[in-house]
This record gives sequence, C-alpha cells and structure tokens, in this order.
Amino acid sequence: MSDKENRTLSFVAEFDIYKRLGEPDKTEKSRIWQTAIGLQQTDGLRPSAYLIETAKKNIDGDITLYEVKERLDVYYRAKPVTIDGGDRVEEADKVSARIAEILSEKSFTFSPAEYQTIHKRLFTGIYDFAGKIRNYNITKSEWVLNGEAVYYASADSILATLNYDFGLEREFGYRGLTKTQISEHIAKFVSGLWQIHAFGEGNTRTTAVFIISICVRWVSR
Repeated sequence: MSDKENRTLSFVAEFDIYKRLGEPDKTEKSRIWQTAIGLQQTDGLRPSAYLIETAKKNIDGDITLYEVKERLDVYYRAKPVTIDGGDRVEEADKVSARIAEILSEKSFTFSPAEYQTIHKRLFTGIYDFAGKIRNYNITKSEWVLNGEAVYYASADSILATLNYDFGLEREFGYRGLTKTQISEHIAKFVSGLWQIHAFGEGNTRTTAVFIISICVRWVSR
C-alpha cells in the first residue's frame, strides 16, 4: 500500500474516533474535516500528516480554523513542497482547510457570484485564475468516465448558461416531492453545473462545496 493510501486510511480512522465519542460539536467538526479532506481525492490528492494533526487540534477546540490556515501558511513557507509526480500536498492541505472553513459558516447565497467566490476562496494562491471564469474552450478526458472526452460549455456562453441554470433552479418548487425526486432533481442540477466547467481547474471541488452548502441548509430548514 502506498504512503498516500496509508495517509487516507489514517485520517478516516482517526476522525471516526470523534464520532464514537458522541460529542455533538466534535462530531460535526470531524464530519466537516472528513468531507474537506475526502474531496481532495477527486483530483488524486492526499493530505499530509501535518494537516491531520492540525485538524485534530481544531476538532478538540484547541485552535480555530483561522489558526489552522495560519499554521499551514507558516509550515509551507518554512518547508516548501515540490510538486513531484502529482503529489500536490500543499494544495491538498490548504484547500482542505478552506473547505472546512466554508462548510462551517452559516452565511450562504444561492447565486453564480457565490459559486465564483467559493472557487476564489479555495484556490487563491494556488491558481492564478482563482475566482475567474475561464476565457478559453476546453475538452478533457475524465477518469471517472473511463477516459471518455467531455465537452464543456463554450467560454463565450459560461456566464449566460450559469445565470440560466440558476434562474431555473430558483423557480423550481420542492414542495410535495419525495426524497427520491428531490435527489434526482439536485443531481441533474449538479451535473449541469459541473459540465459548464466555469473555471480552468478546481471545478469538481468547487461544485461539491457549493452543493453541500445548499443541501446542509435545505436539510436544516
């Protein structure tokens, strides 16, 4: 088993301990951290041991999420990590902490601007185009689709398509729908949003964070 796989199993096992303790605040924080770190796997990234230990301090209430981010900044200034063989560990650590921060917040606006802001918050300092709608066309072979090529929205139509899809979703009524119907509708909206691929990179994580934020607030209503 590779070192990256061991790290992934480690964080899952260590964070599950908090769920067994049954303390609501720690359980919620551990759930958020598992989600934040788990989302890095969509791009084949894994957390460092340093992030896991720092996240545990946050779950235990010893440090805030702001302090988590500060510690990561200091850590990587002192010990820069070379991108080697796709092991973008600094990116995985910093984006995980930023996702945890966003998922811990109460404020949220259902809009293309919020979607764009999430991308900016996640990837500032990582991608030069953080928060910027792409201005070029792209086609990718996606491993989740067995290497099949995916054609994304034309750069010229991204903003119009986002506004159209968000407009339709705002007008949609969930009242009277079964859980299955609701899930199917949300899945359709998510797949459409993802296929627009509004940004050069980081679309899957941005879309996931946005949709999780929607679902958390929908369930809590």
